[in-house]
Amino acid sequence: MHSVHYSEVLPALLNPLYRRIEQVSADGAYDTRGRYEVIGKKGAKAVTPPRKNAALWDDGHPRNDAVLAQQSDQLGQWKTDSHYNQRTLSETAMYRYKQLLSGKVTLRKYNGQVGEILANVKALNKLTSLGMPVLQRLS
Repeated sequence: MHSVHYSEVLPALLNPLYRRIEQVSADGAYDTRGRYEVIGKKGAKAVTPPRKNAALWDDGHPRNDAVLAQQSDQLGQWKTDSHYNQRTLSETAMYRYKQLLSGKVTLRKYNGQVGEILANVKALNKLTSLGMPVLQRLS
């Protein structure tokens, strides 16, 4: 998979999922008709900022809202309105995983790898909870 662009693996990631997906937020590398079709087949909303100099697609295509927002310098508002900024939360979680826990899988067998990742996620959740502020109401 090292020689494959990460946007090309999207079908392999989405197709095995049985749960309903509401939205797939991705960066501009996913701004292609094929990616929109793959996401649409799962019944999800594709939220991807358009590439620079992007043109409008067919009338009524959801992507056109982002293109028009970009053309009118309102892309920041579009990101807020479309909840694209929620993507930052998953990006931050992956960054923490890679920084704190090396981001590498060391075991060879698949079941061992799954267990290793689950243990790392549990450890990461514990570390995150220890760093969260404790809120107390002052009277």
